[in-house]
Amino acid sequence: MGFEPPQRLVRALGEMYGDGAAAAWLDRLPTLTEQAIDAAGPDLTVERVAAPGGRSALVLLVRQADGTPAALKIAPPPAEPEQERAALAHWNGWGAVKLLEAPETDASGALLLERLHHEVSLRSLPEAKALLEAAGTVRRLWVEPPAGHPFETVAERTGRQSEGMRAAAADPELAPLVDAALAARTELVEGSPELLLLHGNFRQSKVLSGERAPWLTVGPEPLVGERAYDLARLVRDRVEDLIASPGGPVTARRRVKKLAESLEVDQARLHGWTLFRAVESGTRALAEGRRQMGEVNLEFAGWL
Repeated sequence: MGFEPPQRLVRALGEMYGDGAAAAWLDRLPTLTEQAIDAAGPDLTVERVAAPGGRSALVLLVRQADGTPAALKIAPPPAEPEQERAALAHWNGWGAVKLLEAPETDASGALLLERLHHEVSLRSLPEAKALLEAAGTVRRLWVEPPAGHPFETVAERTGRQSEGMRAAAADPELAPLVDAALAARTELVEGSPELLLLHGNFRQSKVLSGERAPWLTVGPEPLVGERAYDLARLVRDRVEDLIASPGGPVTARRRVKKLAESLEVDQARLHGWTLFRAVESGTRALAEGRRQMGEVNLEFAGWL
């Protein structure tokens, strides 16, 4: 099968994994695609590549033997598609894209999913409406994890992330902000009030329009922990617009309060996780050479 992966995906993989590792996986992508199509069924018809697509995987728009539209998602091993499969199987379409019947994830790292309208996300709505719909969607995902689940905890994931943040603290300009974020994380993990299944990377662009339900979540990076952690990324949505607005700092703090109240989450804990996740994203972006995004996230963190 001949196709060109979207340039957005090519750039993002290079940023996340390095140009060499990204190129090696992209070179294997045609073979992986053939394997994924074969594993999904002999009568699967490929229509086209979803473009511009996401930043972590190739998505093919396909049709099953009975004509049902579907999406075949092929992700590199570091994206841990088996973790995504486990979470989607547990949610079974409740608030999230439905995992369709298919063999277990094979070497191609492929998932066969119900097809959503990939070009229509919550970011297409006005901000107030988008936040309302996002809150209603994410609350459906917060369920007890399955027994014997394979997911890491918030404490484990943020512990790994803290190492990169400490390296960034060598810069004296960043050190106070990094220290504040790490201190907040230490306090938060010591008193975590719940262990629920979380999306892990929930934001407006991860909620797409569907036929079965108006809005469904895609692209989880699942883990278990408290709701405030999952909600923290949503607080930072449309951060570029906030930075450009003279009322950005006030709006950011208002979002924390509004989302905490609407979803019955402790406001101080949401504030702490929002700070940690903004600083972590900012320092990681700087390390990956995405200076503009890094500076935007760190400026947002400074408001908190």
